[in-house]
Amino acid sequence: MGSIGVFDSGYGGLTILKEIIRVLPQYNYLYLGDNARAPYGTRSFEAVYQYTGEAVRKLFDMGAQLVILACNTASAKALRTIQQVDLPVLAPERRVLGVIRPSVEALANYSHNGHVGILATRGTVASGSYPLEIEKLYGQRFHITQLACPMWVPLVENNELEGEGAEYFIRKYLRELFAADRQIDTIILACTHYPLLRPLIEKQVPPHVNIIGQGHIVADSLSDYLRRHPEMDCRLAKGGKVDYYTTDRAELFEHIAGIFMGHAIKCKQIQICS
Repeated sequence: MGSIGVFDSGYGGLTILKEIIRVLPQYNYLYLGDNARAPYGTRSFEAVYQYTGEAVRKLFDMGAQLVILACNTASAKALRTIQQVDLPVLAPERRVLGVIRPSVEALANYSHNGHVGILATRGTVASGSYPLEIEKLYGQRFHITQLACPMWVPLVENNELEGEGAEYFIRKYLRELFAADRQIDTIILACTHYPLLRPLIEKQVPPHVNIIGQGHIVADSLSDYLRRHPEMDCRLAKGGKVDYYTTDRAELFEHIAGIFMGHAIKCKQIQICS
């Protein structure tokens, strides 16, 4: 029996893991953060694909039967190639899923006027993955405005979740977003770090604007996936166990991960590349 693997370049994927555990507490989980090589958001497609592939293989070696790329950059730059090229050779019976498709599928439930803002890292914005996925699913139904918010991840990872500095950078990017399209009625937080800034974000947007965080959407999507694929579900251990791994210092990961998870965790440092 195997586990569900959850991978991120760093800490942001913990916001996804936390919601997955809330919805599906019975499964065993492996969380892997490639903190030693984070952030992925500014790296090339080739680097992100290489690093993500190495992490997926490591999780497979550790017993994961299903891996969630809980990282928008990895989902944007590596998921499709891993699914279409690598998995058929590496492990055709296992699966790798991302966070972009579930977020896009949920969009129709939120936007009323079709004007959508995407807040993300530079890498996710540059990939064009959200507009492409939205067009693939909905055609020309939505008008999309993307904006990179490079200062938001450092705010989260330095636990600067309130105060004048955080408010300044949140206000700065949101002003840019609405200056580009004042009709936006829905915002996707397309980076898994950003939900920790949500209280400040909500203060800076009009009350009619919907804000989509990915955690509960991905968790519900995974729950639906397992219902539809009993052959995968039966291969997953159900012991409610969660193991955390990082490629950087374990004690640093434990400290910051505690902020994300809301409780203390224990972590092991590992290498994922030779």
